[in-house]
Amino acid sequence: MEVEAAKMIGAGLAVIALAGVGVGIGNIFAALVTSIARNPAARGEVFGIGILGFALTEAIALFALVVALLLLFAL
Repeated sequence: MEVEAAKMIGAGLAVIALAGVGVGIGNIFAALVTSIARNPAARGEVFGIGILGFALTEAIALFALVVALLLLFAL
């Protein structure tokens, strides 16, 4: 019984990273919209960097989710 409880607690702690990812994605797109609003001519350069930041931040979310699922089902 204690092992199952530890698995649940560990998976819950691993998923806490998803809150940070949500905040990070919000900051990335807020900065992207602000920068495009200030200088529309730089949209082509800024958009690619924003999408790269989104992809890297989303990768952290996927890693956290994989760790949580591994804790729940693999151990």
